[in-house]
Amino acid sequence: MTTEQSGATGDRSGADPQPAVGNKADDASAAEHKDKADGTDSADARADKDKSGGTGSDDKAGSDGKADSTDGDEPADRWTAFGPAPEPVLGRARRVARAVGRFLVHEWTLAAVATLALAAAMTWPTLRYPRYTLPQDYWDPSLQAWQMAWSGHILRTDPAMLWHSNTFFPENWSFAFSDTLLGYAPAGLIGVGPEQAVLRYNIMFVLAHALAAFGAYALARQLGAGRIGGAVAGVSFAYAPWLLAQAGHLHIISNGGIPLALAMLARGHGWSLRHGYRPRRRHAGWALAGWLVAAWQLSLGFGIGLPFAYLLAGVGLVAVVLWFVRRRRVKRPFGRRLFLADLAGALVFAAVGGLLAIPFFKVAELHPNAARTLAEIQLYSPPASGFFTAPAESRVWGELHEGARAALPWHPEMTLLPGFALYALAAGGLFFSVWRVRHRLFLLAGVLVTMALAMGTRFLDGRFTYVLLFDYLPGWNGLRTPGRMMLWTTLLLGLLAAGAVTAFCARVRELAAERVPPWPGPWLRLATLVPLALVLVEGLNVTPHPVVPQQPAAMRTVDGPMLVLPSSQNLDQPVMVWSTDRFQRMVNGGSGFTPDSQARVRDATVSFPDYASVDYLRQIGVKNVVVLRDELGGTPWEGMLDRPVEGLGVTREQVGEAVVYRL
Repeated sequence: MTTEQSGATGDRSGADPQPAVGNKADDASAAEHKDKADGTDSADARADKDKSGGTGSDDKAGSDGKADSTDGDEPADRWTAFGPAPEPVLGRARRVARAVGRFLVHEWTLAAVATLALAAAMTWPTLRYPRYTLPQDYWDPSLQAWQMAWSGHILRTDPAMLWHSNTFFPENWSFAFSDTLLGYAPAGLIGVGPEQAVLRYNIMFVLAHALAAFGAYALARQLGAGRIGGAVAGVSFAYAPWLLAQAGHLHIISNGGIPLALAMLARGHGWSLRHGYRPRRRHAGWALAGWLVAAWQLSLGFGIGLPFAYLLAGVGLVAVVLWFVRRRRVKRPFGRRLFLADLAGALVFAAVGGLLAIPFFKVAELHPNAARTLAEIQLYSPPASGFFTAPAESRVWGELHEGARAALPWHPEMTLLPGFALYALAAGGLFFSVWRVRHRLFLLAGVLVTMALAMGTRFLDGRFTYVLLFDYLPGWNGLRTPGRMMLWTTLLLGLLAAGAVTAFCARVRELAAERVPPWPGPWLRLATLVPLALVLVEGLNVTPHPVVPQQPAAMRTVDGPMLVLPSSQNLDQPVMVWSTDRFQRMVNGGSGFTPDSQARVRDATVSFPDYASVDYLRQIGVKNVVVLRDELGGTPWEGMLDRPVEGLGVTREQVGEAVVYRL
């Protein structure tokens, strides 16, 4: 009998070496002896063990609590005391506590908490006054705060009118005049009014950074990078210096679904860069989840979602070709369940993309001036120097690169530095990495191709790169800023860097193993964190957080359809967020283009109030005009409050700081 068997016997028979008395003890002992020989526990033996508290003897045997020294045929094992202690039987509460504890210390839980904390710190002071300030400026962020508020409001009240918003009256399909952030609609269901809209925007702004870091970390880990290498990929992707110039564009910051979906799809297909294809690790559920996350990412906007959709289409095409090639040599190389999951997920993704595209194609049909032109693409195409120039919002490089920014035609979209530390780590990853050489070359090719696309018409006039896609890929002509392709460059550079850092950490462990005792010293441990620290420091920002103009009292009382003057692209965007109390229909609105109807209203009302302007507004259905007294200076409407209204059938009323004309 082995020591383990002795311990097991001791667990059942108790600490006393004497056998128990009574038929129950005999039966239990005999049953246990037989079960040990078979390698299994019988139901009767388990039941008797439960009744006897796990000792294998009857608690009622003997009034003094001891068993007799002999009992039948089998003597007790005298080596019981040397056996291992029995494992405690945990109650439900302790089992739950243990499961919760395991969850709290799991890698992905820690990664989620770390990315959230890092996002709050790296975007500070976004959460300092989240109801009153917005990052970078209050123009485009106001528009996007309104977008989330509108989608939540209309889903509660009249979902059929989703695409016909309260702005740009009397136009229809106005919600599709720009990227919609429709995927954030659940957040829009919570809260009403301008302060809640600003608060919602700031929360989603921070969460978008956290998701970007988490998604890139998950992708790098799935591909085979170590934890620190994955952290470098995540931080570099979420806090690259060039993204600081995009702080006012939530639809660009909200990119974390891209690497997260790719990580899920790779895991579902049992594939990684480091280990290749492992069929036993396939999981249909992860593949389907990856497609659903990809569909959600697409719902946030086509600005970065469209290139992602074409990437997935290309990967899907390659996968289908591989399936046909390998199906004769390998039986079901993808597996039936995985094939069905991919089919269902791809159909959902295509359906979401198709349904979201319908309103945008309708807008393109109704408003030809909304189409992008090659001249506009050229205006936003950055030169090669943009890849080494940081935006003004960079704490480390902002002031140092002021002269370089001045040489750029439109520096907000041309300062594309992903980080000098990231460049250095990625360059090192070409020569020293855990990735195979061919994979490094593929990543390098992706970096060069995406950089060429990011230059738009500046690289060989774009004839073989961006212009080719502009002319032949459906929807690509709706993208006006080629520099945003830098998103893909940053992700690929991060993966190259992750391979180098992972190899570096492995080398440090090898050196540590040679030490006596075999444990890394403080300097070795700190050395592995240096690459992460360098990338993180370059992501520090000095992004301004201006106070959002306060909502005029008139916006809470005046009914629509209405017009707020003065009106322009920038002035109308705060007006949109002011309307989130009641969502009155109004002519005002800001987007990527100006509809002809809105331009005509602005031209017709320069002389307001007079007979021609009042008559025109009545014809299109406007009932009230709200004039913001403090905003008139320096605009075409300056001095309008001094004009008389007699004989026009118009009443004039002071409401707070605004003047309301009722038509």
